[in-house]
Formats: sequence, structure tokens, C-alpha cells
Amino acid sequence: QVQLVESGGGLVQAGGSLRLACAISEIIFSFSAMGWYRQGPGSQRELVAMVVLGSSTNYADSVKGRFTISRDNAKNTVYLQMNSLKPEDTAVYYCYCRPLAGLLPTGRRDYWGQGTQVTVSS
Repeated sequence: QVQLVESGGGLVQAGGSLRLACAISEIIFSFSAMGWYRQGPGSQRELVAMVVLGSSTNYADSVKGRFTISRDNAKNTVYLQMNSLKPEDTAVYYCYCRPLAGLLPTGRRDYWGQGTQVTVSS
């Protein structure tokens, strides 16, 4: 069974930092581009950051210069380092992966994690 297991959310004051981690099942990790989405109160889910291979990354304009996405191939894990957090970063953060091409080995087009809450107080 494929799993995306997130950790690292919590409550932090504005200006603080958090690091999110998402452990992804080995069967799909090597075939995936992966990233993080978020959904704030009353908002639509939006892309925060994606990493394809190595250093190929992209970020939402709102987090550029503050957030860094990375992947550890040895640990099958993707991270989101969040610095200089702002109250508007408050949201549920979801780990996401999709195939680099075609379908994943499981036959699916994507997977989502269960979400982890990040709350930034002013």
C-alpha cells in the first residue's frame, strides 16, 4: 500500500521556522515529482513548491526566498523548510506526488498525504 506520511507541522510565532517532512513509499518515490500544496481557511488548495529531479524546483511567488524544498533519495523523503513564517502561511499542508512521465508504477496519476496543520501566530 502506497503511503505519504507527513510530519513537522505545528504552531509557531511569526518570523519562526518549521520543517515539514513527507516519507513516501519506495515503490513510487524514484518515479515521482513531489511537492507541497496548502489550503488555508476559506481558500482553495494552492501549490507551494515542487521538486522534480535534483535541483529542479519551483515555488509559489508568495514563498520564494523563505521556503526551500528538497528531497532525500536515500530516505525516500521530501522536505519543506519554512523560514520567516507569516500568519498568512497558516494552512493545512499536503504532500503530493505525481509521475515524472506517464503513470506511476501503481497505475495511478497522483497521491496525496493526509495533511499537516501549520499555524503561524502574529
